[in-house]
Amino acid sequence: MAHPTTQGISLRGIGSSGASRTLVLWDGIPANDPFGGWVYWTQFVPDEIGRAEISRGAATSIFGDRAMSGAIGIFSRQPETMHVLAEYEFGNENTHDISAGFSQAWSRLAISGAARAFTTDGYYIVPASIRGAADTHANVQFVTADVRIDHYTSAGNLFFKTSILAEERQNGTVLTHNSTGMGTISLRYVREFTSDSFSLLGFHTQEGFHSTFSSVSADRNTDRLSYTQTVPSDAVGGAILWQHHAGRWNFLGGADVYRVEGTSTDHLVPTGIRVGGGTQLQHGVYGQVDATFGWVKLFTGVRHSVAGDSQFLSPNGGFVIGKKRLRARGSIYRSFRAPTLNELYRTFKTGNTTTEANPNLVPETLWGAEAGFDWTGETSSFRVTGYRNALDNLITNVTLSSSSTAIVRQRANAAAALSRGVEAEFTQHLRNFTGELKYLFVDSRYVTGYRVSQIPKHQGAAQLIWQRAGTLASLGLHAYAYQFDDDLNVYRLPGYATLQFVLRQRLVRSLSAEATLENALDHQFYTAFTPTPNIGAPRLWRVGLRWDGRVH
Repeated sequence: MAHPTTQGISLRGIGSSGASRTLVLWDGIPANDPFGGWVYWTQFVPDEIGRAEISRGAATSIFGDRAMSGAIGIFSRQPETMHVLAEYEFGNENTHDISAGFSQAWSRLAISGAARAFTTDGYYIVPASIRGAADTHANVQFVTADVRIDHYTSAGNLFFKTSILAEERQNGTVLTHNSTGMGTISLRYVREFTSDSFSLLGFHTQEGFHSTFSSVSADRNTDRLSYTQTVPSDAVGGAILWQHHAGRWNFLGGADVYRVEGTSTDHLVPTGIRVGGGTQLQHGVYGQVDATFGWVKLFTGVRHSVAGDSQFLSPNGGFVIGKKRLRARGSIYRSFRAPTLNELYRTFKTGNTTTEANPNLVPETLWGAEAGFDWTGETSSFRVTGYRNALDNLITNVTLSSSSTAIVRQRANAAAALSRGVEAEFTQHLRNFTGELKYLFVDSRYVTGYRVSQIPKHQGAAQLIWQRAGTLASLGLHAYAYQFDDDLNVYRLPGYATLQFVLRQRLVRSLSAEATLENALDHQFYTAFTPTPNIGAPRLWRVGLRWDGRVH
C-alpha cells in the first residue's frame, strides 16, 4: 500500500529505491514512470507474464540512463490459439482481485490482451499504540488492461501494443490520497535475415498524477491539508537496433532517443501556488561485440549518451570462461543516471517529512567491476558474484532540519559513495522438491562514513517447493538486516523476516484452486520513520480459482 512514488527498484544497493536506478522494460517498452522513474507494478497482469530476465550491473552497452544498477525485462506470454485466462481471488481486508486474458493466433496474425481489476481496504500504516482519529487504512483500487497485435509478413513482423492504468490510493490519513491515469502506445518492426536482424521501435506515454499532502498533529487526532498536487507528464521515445551473428563473433549496434515533459503544480493551503517542471531530451548511440575462442568468450562495448547539456561515454568489457559444469566471468563498466524531473522540480511530503526539489542537480556516475563463477550440476546449481561500485554525485535526500514532530530534507548530490558486496544463489532439485537459497551482502557508504539510507547490509531468501501431478506447495522466507531511513543514520529500521505460503491444486485440466498466505506469522515490521514510525502489511490471505487453457 506504499505511495507509488516509492515503488522503484534498485539492484546491488545502489541508492534508495524510489528513484529506481534499474530500468524496467515490458515487451521492450520502458515501464518506469516518465516523470520520476518509479514503477507502477499494478500495470502488470501476473497471469499475462511469460518470463522475466534480470541483468544486474551495467555490463552491457544497450541500456542507458535508468539502467545504472541493471535492467529487468518482462515479457508477455506468446499468443496461442483460442486461449483464455481467467482468475478471481478474494481475501481478508475486503480484498477482491479479478483478471482475464485472451489470445488467438492465425498463420499471419495474432491478437492477445489482458485486464485486471483489484480492490482492497488495506491496513493501518502506523502502530496501534500511536494511532489516532486522523489515521485510516492505506488502500488501493486499480484497473489495468492492454491489447497486443502481432502481424507476421515476409517483409518482417509488426508488433502493436496499447495499455492503460487507472489507480487510486488512500495514503493512511483522512486527507492524503493519490490517483494516477496512464496510457502507453507502442509499435515495433522486426526483420530477420540469414545472419542479421533489424528492429525499429517507437512509443508514447501520457500520465496524469494527483496527490494530496497534510500535516498530522502530535496526538494524531487532527489532519490538516497542506497542499494538493497535479503532475501531468508526456514521454515519447524510439530506438533502432541491428544485430549480426557470425560463426565465432556477434555484433549489435543501435541508437535511441527519449524525451519527457512534465510539470508539478501545487495549490498551497490556505493560499498560494508553486509550479516546477521542464523538459528532458536524451539520446545515445552504442555498439557491442563478442567473440568466442574455444571455451573463452570476450566482449566489449561502448555507449555515447547525451542528457541535456551533459555527455557521457560508457565503456564496458568482460570475459566468460566456461568448461563443462564450471564457468568463470568478470566485467568492468561505467554508467550514469540523469536526475529525473521529479527530483529536479517536485516537492513532496511523507507523513510530517517534507522533501524539497532541487533544480541544480547534476547526473550521477558509476564505475563498476564484478567477478564470479557458476557451477551447474545435474540436480543442483550455485552462483556467486563479488562486485564493487564507485559512485560520484549520488542523488539522495539530505536532512536540513529534524525534530520529533517534523523533518525537512532536500534532494542533493551527496558525497561520493562506495558500494561493495557479494551475491550468492543455490538451487537443489530432489525428486518432487526444489529448494532455493539466495543471499546478498552489500556495504554501501558515503566517503564520510555514513551508510547509504534504505539499504540493509544483509538480505536473503529461502524457498521450498513441492510439486507432484496437479499439486504445488511453496513455502518462502524473506529476511532483511537493519537499515537506516535517513542520510545521517539517525533513524534505524530494525531488521525483520516474513513467511509466505502458496498452495495450488489443479481441479480439472485447465481449472485450479489457489490459496496464498503472506506474512504468515503476522510479524509487525517497520518500513519508515517520517518521523512517525510506519509499519508494513500484517497477515494477508487470499483464495481463488484460476482458468488457464484453450476453449473450443
